[in-house]
Amino acid sequence: MRKESLWRSVPTRLLLSLGLVFAQLGPAAAASKPLQVFILAGQSNMQGHAKVSTFEHIGMDPATQPMLAEMLGRDGKPKVCERVWISSIGCADAEQTGKLTAGFGAAGNEPKIGPEFTFGLYLQKFTEAPILLIKTSWGGKSLNTDFRPPSAGPYPFSESQLAAFQKRGKDVAAMKAEKAKATGVSYRFMVEHVRRVLADIKRVVPDYDPAQGYELAGFVWFQGWNDMVDGDTYPKRDQPGGYDAYSTALAHFIRDVRRDLSAPKLPFVIGVMGVGGPTADYVGEELRYKATHQNFRDAMAAPARMPEFQGNVATVLTEKYWDPELKVARAKEGEIKQRAKKLAKEGSLKPEEEKATLEKLRTEGLTERERQVLAKGISNQEYHYLGSAKILGGIGKGLAEAMAKFIPSGPTK
Repeated sequence: MRKESLWRSVPTRLLLSLGLVFAQLGPAAAASKPLQVFILAGQSNMQGHAKVSTFEHIGMDPATQPMLAEMLGRDGKPKVCERVWISSIGCADAEQTGKLTAGFGAAGNEPKIGPEFTFGLYLQKFTEAPILLIKTSWGGKSLNTDFRPPSAGPYPFSESQLAAFQKRGKDVAAMKAEKAKATGVSYRFMVEHVRRVLADIKRVVPDYDPAQGYELAGFVWFQGWNDMVDGDTYPKRDQPGGYDAYSTALAHFIRDVRRDLSAPKLPFVIGVMGVGGPTADYVGEELRYKATHQNFRDAMAAPARMPEFQGNVATVLTEKYWDPELKVARAKEGEIKQRAKKLAKEGSLKPEEEKATLEKLRTEGLTERERQVLAKGISNQEYHYLGSAKILGGIGKGLAEAMAKFIPSGPTK
């Protein structure tokens, strides 16, 4: 008897009962899939400085309001992922573990998020398997020194750097020794922590069954500010090819991570620095940095174009998630502040008088909408993507969508 004929002979009531059983087995079947492990690494922007108080700003834009709906639970509070766990070091004094939710960003007086929150929220849409995020991030770290991978060799001092040391009367030998001691420290901490977590996964994921197994499924790199502003390491950074050394080091980084974690095909997604938005939109004072910023972004993206990394390394241009409305409002507010300072200086105003003048000028020069987005959308400095959950949330979502292309099963819904 053919299979379809056999099913037709089964009573409808029994079929319904079987369907209910299969539906109830769904979560158990998902749990039996190998744990998917993703590593997130970088500096302060991987840590994340977006306060939860900036979530409201996401809902003020119809284009991002659906993302806010994904980030909040029915109670209006940040969602707790039931299928995504995280171990994070570098954001607080001690390791942070638990089910993914808000609060795994940089430490502070209010819970913050980095890209990890929306990365996990959206990544679970692309796989039915349980997910573990291992996040290693430390503020103010460079690839040229702190995250320098072993195969990149020692930090190469240029002749101009050595000459400057001698001119300032520095002990060159001591400077070299100090640099050698600092080189690769963050890289080693990262690898050691990943190995520690994988050696005892139940410590982070209590329901993990060793028989279930795990897979190293992807790596996200989101770093760059300290290298971009390092004129000593990259003296020709405003010229084409000025950051070639960064591209070379990042290629070594990818190879070494794969080697040291015994994952030769580990997919990589590079979050390309995008503070300030697309350089094509730079105006005024920003134009001074246009060439430097674009050169660095090109250097970050370069490894993905190398033949050996075709099909296993992807880039996400985080400039796409910069908020143009915030940018315009901040520019207008900056001009207003300069005008207020000028009036205060000319009129010898007292501090309280200067403050009142500023508020008057803000009321006159900014629309109610602009005042609202400035008040609700920013919680940190520009180099920290303004501490904007709208921007960092978009970045996390974009990183997840890029990583999803490496997941064989594809999206589940």
